[in-house]
Amino acid sequence: MELLYLDNSATSWPKPKEVLESIRKAIEQYGANPGRSGHKLAIEAARIIYETREALAELFGLEDPERVILTKNVTEALNLVLYGFLKPGDHVITSSMEHNSVMRPLRDLEKKGVEVTQIRASEKGEIDPQDVLKSIRKNTKLIVLVHLSNVTGTIMPVEEVLKIGKDHGIPLLLDAAQSAGTIPLNLKELPVDLLAFTGHKGLFGPQGTGGLIINTEGLEEKIEPLMRGGTGSKSEEEEQPEFLPDKYESGTPNTPGIAGLGEGVRFILKEGIERIREKKEKLTLKLIEGLKEIKGVKLYGPLDPKKQIGIVSFNLEGKSPSEVSHLLDEKYNILSRPGLHCAPSAHKSIGTFPFGTVRFSVGYFNTEEEIEYAIRAVRDLVDSK
Repeated sequence: MELLYLDNSATSWPKPKEVLESIRKAIEQYGANPGRSGHKLAIEAARIIYETREALAELFGLEDPERVILTKNVTEALNLVLYGFLKPGDHVITSSMEHNSVMRPLRDLEKKGVEVTQIRASEKGEIDPQDVLKSIRKNTKLIVLVHLSNVTGTIMPVEEVLKIGKDHGIPLLLDAAQSAGTIPLNLKELPVDLLAFTGHKGLFGPQGTGGLIINTEGLEEKIEPLMRGGTGSKSEEEEQPEFLPDKYESGTPNTPGIAGLGEGVRFILKEGIERIREKKEKLTLKLIEGLKEIKGVKLYGPLDPKKQIGIVSFNLEGKSPSEVSHLLDEKYNILSRPGLHCAPSAHKSIGTFPFGTVRFSVGYFNTEEEIEYAIRAVRDLVDSK
């Protein structure tokens, strides 16, 4: 096989042709600074950005596109909330399946007086919502939860945790880095308070794009900006604007990237999120069933495509994850991701720390034939011991 890309959880590839064309068009045809000038090119750039907000609002079931804050990635969106909302003396609840984009800010905030409770997940990467309930204190101000684990593909019990948060008046910040564009996420049906997402994974956008949705009105009054500066609005004032989205969007935006993100989202709307999920479930199941049959392969996660989607982590007996990933690349042209996946506590939970696992992550453009080839390659590696 010429090349088999199974690292879609790191970044999706390839991108739809519409995404590539929109980025080229943004640079060639209206490369002006949006919101900073009144001429036609600046107005066109601003229009494209607003249309991306509208597409994201449609995808996530949000009525007001102005509540979509555009960032350079999900890490910035998460940091915006964690540093802008939490204060010394506050308590936050999270899980052991979180990415370092959550845990590193929280460990830093812990040094500054924020209390952190980390719910321990099972060996399948699952958490019990009752553990969240038991962890609530008088000073609990926020719950932070990943929607879909980047290590095991485990889908977290967001509905149950959200209800617990609502019952106690505690907002939920959902990290949808892996789930956005992969599984349906409608804020009318699942009204999480804060939704952080990235553009370059399941949304098919380019790297350097992402965002935060402040779904619960009034929270924006309690979240300080991560930075302040020029917005193109209220230029006569030296104070940061208080209205959305300008409060959190200082500096010149990544217009070509945002144009590409908009086309990625429109591609999803055209294809249908249910169709995308169904295909990824099918490929995930095929991977799980094929790898389970190979003696010497250890799989991780629920091993059920209704509970685990898009990601299959495994190890080979007698070989390190880095060695296996290297051999898959060099001998079979299969691109995977070995190691700890920027989520050390998740690997501690599933028993794979400090070496990690080999991660196959499927994308919408992968085929069943490619999955069969990957399974054969792993079987060959086992047989060649």
